[in-house]
Amino acid sequence: MPTPITPDAAYPTPSIDIPALEALAVDIEQGTDAIEVPQTLMETEPEGKEISRSLAAQIRLMTVGQRLKLAMKGNRDARMILLRDASRMVQRFVLSNPRISDDEIVMLCKNRSIEREMLDVICRRHEWMANYQVKLALATNPKTPLPTAMRIVPSLVLRDLRSLAKSKNVPTSVCGMAKRLVLQRNG
Repeated sequence: MPTPITPDAAYPTPSIDIPALEALAVDIEQGTDAIEVPQTLMETEPEGKEISRSLAAQIRLMTVGQRLKLAMKGNRDARMILLRDASRMVQRFVLSNPRISDDEIVMLCKNRSIEREMLDVICRRHEWMANYQVKLALATNPKTPLPTAMRIVPSLVLRDLRSLAKSKNVPTSVCGMAKRLVLQRNG
């Protein structure tokens, strides 16, 4: 006898039609979609409020379309939950939310369990790469693509280069470059 599928077992949806979801994303951005998401999840929440388990459960029961819409328009608490969503597309759409802050991006870049694809998306956004804390977090994250990390390292200040040169958590080429730059700058 087959096991009944519970909402948790059905999450995430195993087969996703990517072109249809991208078309849905365009509709969401333009406001022409018919997807309903609770308004409370889209309103700005005060800082410092702990994310409730009921909010996570509520989001877990949503369809992929609802999660996509929430990713693009949701508040900080909803974004934090959706960044851990099993669907990479939902995670990517959180980054397209206009209300995502630099602090959230720094937190993502520091996360060593983040998907490499997410780091690539962050690296392609010039406004985020202009933030020093984002650069530092990317340089120290071992999942950052090596060419990107090597490009970032020379822009770091001496104090951070010293720390990076001693780090065991970054690729050896990044560590070696940091050591050379420390020696050069100390003259």
